[in-house]
Amino acid sequence: MIDFAYTENQLAVRDMAREVAAKHIIPNIQKFDQEQKMNPALLPAMAESNLLGFCIPEQYGGLGMDYISLGLASEEMEYGDTSARVILSVHIGLYSLPILTWANEQLKQKYLTPAAKGEKIGTFGLTEPAAGSDVVGLQSTAVDQGDHYLLNGEKMWISLADVADYFLVFAWSDLEKKKARDHSGISAFIVEKAFDGVTTGSLHGKLGVRAGNTGYISFQDVKVPKENLVYKEGEGFKIAMFCLDQGRYTVAAGSCGLIKACRDASVKYSKERQTFGKLIEEHQLVKQMIANMEAGYQYSTMLWMKAGWLKNQGMRSTRETSLAKWVACREAEASAANAVQVHGAYGFSDEYPVERFYRNSKGASIYEGTREIHTLMQADYVLGHRVDKEIEHDLPVVEQ
Repeated sequence: MIDFAYTENQLAVRDMAREVAAKHIIPNIQKFDQEQKMNPALLPAMAESNLLGFCIPEQYGGLGMDYISLGLASEEMEYGDTSARVILSVHIGLYSLPILTWANEQLKQKYLTPAAKGEKIGTFGLTEPAAGSDVVGLQSTAVDQGDHYLLNGEKMWISLADVADYFLVFAWSDLEKKKARDHSGISAFIVEKAFDGVTTGSLHGKLGVRAGNTGYISFQDVKVPKENLVYKEGEGFKIAMFCLDQGRYTVAAGSCGLIKACRDASVKYSKERQTFGKLIEEHQLVKQMIANMEAGYQYSTMLWMKAGWLKNQGMRSTRETSLAKWVACREAEASAANAVQVHGAYGFSDEYPVERFYRNSKGASIYEGTREIHTLMQADYVLGHRVDKEIEHDLPVVEQ
């Protein structure tokens, strides 16, 4: 039975994330958003608060918290700014949890423990200039050279590309299967930024999430040690899908933080602004927009919590996570648009935060599976065209 009551530990994580957002994000986010650069003090602050590894087991340097805690922290981070939640999504959801689940003990000790302690930053390298939703369209290759793999290719739209120390990279290890677009030829590797042949760069001019680092990673004849292969050759596609399940979960929960930020900003403004001789909180259509924000927040929260509960049991939640991500991102976009509308002309300027909320809301309907991909997934589940099988690997069961 799903229990919606938060435990003391879960509330402690929520409060910890809320404090970090209040101290290190909200006071200066407008400045960093305008300058389109990442706050250099944010990662150290998150590491000091144990937010970079809190749901990784204690034996690897984490706090051993559960998926509901991860959802709550994601919500609080995005309440501060989407760029802060992205750090949790990438460093924990797309890098650390997959390493915890799929890597051998040697790799965990070397590449998970420093990440959980916040000493090193990890990210996820799947998307390429010509490959996003079409995963088998990626062009990167990792050719077996005996004692190492020779990695070549380029990754694009990578969060934390210029900040991360470690990359979880996906590439074709079987070139014949690449020609046939057979995803069983894709493998996963851990690549260090310090390896010869690795270069990174940042992208600018983004519509939203401007205070976050997004960039590219280039691999030119990079020698990747054989022992840096994650799990087995040919299992990369399966691992990537597991990664996306975790990343989408944090995006869903984070979107609820954005909805809540839109709601709170709209409530505050509606109690200050007067039109036609009365506060706008008294106008029915303003009430309707705020009510829609609240409704979106409540049912989106229920969806990510259901997915989190399944994850806590070690059960596959691809369907539930996809639905939560799709709905929560849709509601975040709608809430941000309504928040701008509530603020009127002021919502069109950066004097108030809602214009940033509006810009930030768009990205989530594209990354971690576009809204169109999730629409098709949900239809195929209902029509019986898609049935998930349990992944042939133990999922992490975390204590609540």
